Amino acid sequence: MIVNERESRHEHVLQVGRQMMTAARTAPKGKGIDIIEVGMVTDQDIVRLSEEMVRYSEESGMKFLLRDAENLQQAEAVIIIGTAQKVQGLNCAHCGYATCAEKPDAVPCAINTIDVGIAVGSACATAADCRVDSRVMFSAGMAAQRLGYLGDCTCVMAIPISASSKNPFFDRKPKTPVQ
Repeated sequence: MIVNERESRHEHVLQVGRQMMTAARTAPKGKGIDIIEVGMVTDQDIVRLSEEMVRYSEESGMKFLLRDAENLQQAEAVIIIGTAQKVQGLNCAHCGYATCAEKPDAVPCAINTIDVGIAVGSACATAADCRVDSRVMFSAGMAAQRLGYLGDCTCVMAIPISASSKNPFFDRKPKTPVQ
């Protein structure tokens, strides 16, 4: 039997995406409490994510979202990692307030955000170990959050992944709004 890499590449990328989700799940968490959510976006949901980024660009005026939205369509899958806000009760002051009781509800618990960052790093390391191209995009994460892809998560990051002859997520040119 001969297996052509071009015919097996997409399934490999999806398998690496699954490994990235596991890496995110098993990454260390503050106080050992697992409050992250992890998912993989594929197929038409990538298109929906891209379209939401365009809508968000129109609302916010952030033009880089147009470039990211187009770039996202070159992904074979997108790993999304987020957390709902849960105060960890450490009174660590990383959020800018001396105690958790002083922290307004609108201010995220820094430990929750750090947990997402560690999970994202672990997932990206897995992609690199498997030689799959990736890029962390807060813009696509914001779109996933707006679409409710991870329920009530309020801090979502996205990692588009691809396996092609050149990483499509780097050397990107800025986009201008369609007139």
